Amino acid sequence: MSNAAPPSASASVEAMTNALHSALFPAGEGGGDACALPREDAIGLVRRHLSRYQAHVREEFEHHRLGGAEAGKLLAAYTDGMIRVLAAFAMQQTGVDSHPEAPFAIAATGGYGRGLLAPFSDIDLLFLVPDIQDGQGEDVRACVEYILYFLWDLGLKVGHATRTINECIAEAEADTTVRTTLLDARALTGSESLFSMFQARYIVACVRAGADRFITDKRKERAARHHRFGDSPYLVEPNIKEGRGGLRDLQTLYWMCRYTFGTRHVSDLLAPGFSELGLLTEQEAKRARRAWDFLWRVRFHLHYVSGRAEERLTFDVQPVVGGRMGYTRHGRQVGVERFMRHYFLTVREVMRLTLVLEPAVLRQALGPVANAPEADSQMRDAGFTVLDGRILPQRGTSFEDEPIQMMRLLDWAKKRKLPIHPMAMHQLIRWERRAASLRGDPETARIFLDLMCGDPPERPQRAPRGDATEQADATPSFHLMDEGRRKGNAYWLHILNETGLMGRLLPDWSRVVGQMQFDTYHVFTVDEHIIDALRILGRVEHGQMADEIPIAYDLARNLHSRRALYVAVMLHDIAKGRGGDHSEIGSQIALYVCPELGMDSEETETVSWLVLHHLLLSHTAFQRDIDDPKTILDLADIIQSPERLRLLLLLTIVDMRAVGPRVWNAWKATLLNELYMRVAEVLEGSLATTERDVRVERAKDATSRWLVEDGMNEADVRHFMGLGYGSYWLSFDHDTHARHARLISESERVHSPLTVETQPLPARGVTEVTIYAADHPGLFSKIAGAVAIAGASIVDARIHTMTNGMALDTLWIQDAGGAAFEEPQQLARLSLLVEQALTGHLNINREIAQCGRRVSGRRMRAIHVPPRVVIDNRASNTCTVVEINGRDRPGLLHDVTAALSEQKLQIASAHITTYGVRAVDVFYVKDLFGLKITDKGRLDRIRTTLLAGLQEAEAAAQRRSSELESITI
Repeated sequence: MSNAAPPSASASVEAMTNALHSALFPAGEGGGDACALPREDAIGLVRRHLSRYQAHVREEFEHHRLGGAEAGKLLAAYTDGMIRVLAAFAMQQTGVDSHPEAPFAIAATGGYGRGLLAPFSDIDLLFLVPDIQDGQGEDVRACVEYILYFLWDLGLKVGHATRTINECIAEAEADTTVRTTLLDARALTGSESLFSMFQARYIVACVRAGADRFITDKRKERAARHHRFGDSPYLVEPNIKEGRGGLRDLQTLYWMCRYTFGTRHVSDLLAPGFSELGLLTEQEAKRARRAWDFLWRVRFHLHYVSGRAEERLTFDVQPVVGGRMGYTRHGRQVGVERFMRHYFLTVREVMRLTLVLEPAVLRQALGPVANAPEADSQMRDAGFTVLDGRILPQRGTSFEDEPIQMMRLLDWAKKRKLPIHPMAMHQLIRWERRAASLRGDPETARIFLDLMCGDPPERPQRAPRGDATEQADATPSFHLMDEGRRKGNAYWLHILNETGLMGRLLPDWSRVVGQMQFDTYHVFTVDEHIIDALRILGRVEHGQMADEIPIAYDLARNLHSRRALYVAVMLHDIAKGRGGDHSEIGSQIALYVCPELGMDSEETETVSWLVLHHLLLSHTAFQRDIDDPKTILDLADIIQSPERLRLLLLLTIVDMRAVGPRVWNAWKATLLNELYMRVAEVLEGSLATTERDVRVERAKDATSRWLVEDGMNEADVRHFMGLGYGSYWLSFDHDTHARHARLISESERVHSPLTVETQPLPARGVTEVTIYAADHPGLFSKIAGAVAIAGASIVDARIHTMTNGMALDTLWIQDAGGAAFEEPQQLARLSLLVEQALTGHLNINREIAQCGRRVSGRRMRAIHVPPRVVIDNRASNTCTVVEINGRDRPGLLHDVTAALSEQKLQIASAHITTYGVRAVDVFYVKDLFGLKITDKGRLDRIRTTLLAGLQEAEAAAQRRSSELESITI
């Protein structure tokens, strides 16, 4: 494969370049200054030429007459011609062309040097000047400046350097980035002898420097780049150039091969001839070429859609790029998810290529590994050996004839703590289809479960803060190119997944490989999310996340159904992307997968139950009132067993923690812990949940004694004891009741109509806000509006009307980052805004609209969030539960609570959860008489009114975002 422009386009490039030359030199080359065009006229001519050839490339590409890499080559070829003509014109204008030979050379470097350009990429140029300059130096400097300013006036982005040969070699010696850039230098115009001298001396300098330092630097550079761009190749908004498995990884592999094998271009690296080295089969080279072209096609579309050098596939452009590339709905899967799955499978091919080629490059450049372990007799008898410290099958061991040897290879690697040799990886990938014959095989099942579950800890211990192991494993993903990392279960799962073995052993798994969910809640693809959840479970079990998730550490110490939990984590999202309830479908899948893995009927039933209910605890904790006795009793009735409760909580925690780093926080941990303790209390036989009146009396007695001991006079204590209804006494602990008593006593002593108290609780990740004010319709709506204007979010609320007609509302709020809202100036402003809102001195709707305008909407608008209202009269014995789903935005809670107030409803409690851009707000409401709403007609009116308000607000938000976007553009 050549890196020149496609043959069919060569004539077009030459003709267009000749036309530009004729236009700039009306009397022909060397026509003299009198025949040259004025600079402004020349800029106009070249700008029109630039537009023509850019439009030509775009038309050819978008009509699918050019592939991605071909379009990049054609664009570079047109640019070559333009720069050559422009250089000749600049030399004429500055008098340099009067010299017998051009006193300098112009070379393309970087990606442009490789003969490839994306639509909005920088044009990297090297102006090479002689080491010893004569009187021409000033003319050369003037000519270089003329060219650069001309290109900038055309609106092009130019990376440039003017250096002598000695300076080039010195800079390359000091900076690996410069050395890499010059590695691809390609002469465009000027002194051929000067450029040839540079090439000869540069090659000698590179040989003397050796490949070891260059390769080491490139690997460090790649690791830092991966860390900077998210570390995982399966991020749902990937950077196609700099992210793991993207174009830069292929280029890094090429640079290593260039130094070691003399490969001239990326296309040479992927060409059929490269397989003669024995490192790639013809089929693998073909897949690599497809990956290279696919990534370039995506990059071209991304540049054209964005109108700039954009390299990140964000949610707003994914459907557009996917549509332009022909991905449409197929069955239940929408076009954008099909497109992104193809992207992630392509990324996997790039990673496979790196796994196969890089170790070979390292061996060639650095020699064999010193002091590498050797195979012992048992390993040799099993058919395996060790080379360069890595395990591989012996000659005569055939994965095609004995597919079980693929699993045994991994088993021995785990036992001996050995990495897999690239030649063994090669064979695993090549023969992965034979693994399908191992389904139901007992030995395969044993090895698979052993790899997935890892070694059980003998004595789980907390890892100290700052432990090196924990720090090294703190990133959300674990991949095969990472060197020196502890090989936990995720290491082996990635091998099983990225070689394709896992999909062959479990056909249902192959359906979620590269499967993304088009939302802003999930950060990774489904397969990556599951593997990360298994990794976290392994770390929890070994006590390495005890400080972050202490409750999970405590539960893991007493784990009985260990295998069932690991398999449940593996299967909990296995049915994503199939339509319907993935929990129900997944539980059915577990019924036939578990026996294939050698699990007995009890384990199988446990796994199926866990998968079916894996969202139960999170849904209840974040969207239901856990102070409502019926909530706890209903949950206990479903779970029935303390062991199941422990397993379900562990599954819930690792699932949430693996979604993304910002999903899990101290407040959610607090709610789950509280829910767990209350359900466990019922399952252990306590009647505290059902003896409501007894619990109320106990709470009042304890608070009364506490207040008397604290010095409050008995009259004030009796007054406070008579203020709260039963639900109030069951909603808080004794400390909180005592704080409320002091707050109310002080408020009544000074006759204050409004009291606002804030208490940051960093350990729980929230700030508690207590408001004591005269109750009236719409009170909570005004408070919610003030909180939104202050820049905080309400995550939970308890709303109580006291017997004296006053409202005692308790809110738990967070800042935009999901942490406690605790800066003193923030809290002071919040209190002031609440006071202004309740006294009518704040225009809530106007201020919220201003907040909404500051929120950028284009990227988020790409995610469809249909408004939805669900009303449930079975979840509570005393309240009607209203669940509202809609797009999260400033003021949503204010609007919804205002609508509930207009419907003459009292809010008893509110529970607010966000999943990316989707908000789920749940309200426990009663009518004005304190009763559930049972009339079907009224329930329908409430639902219709709320839904209409949500739809209207969503449409208005879309309009505002569109207006803001048009103004910005």
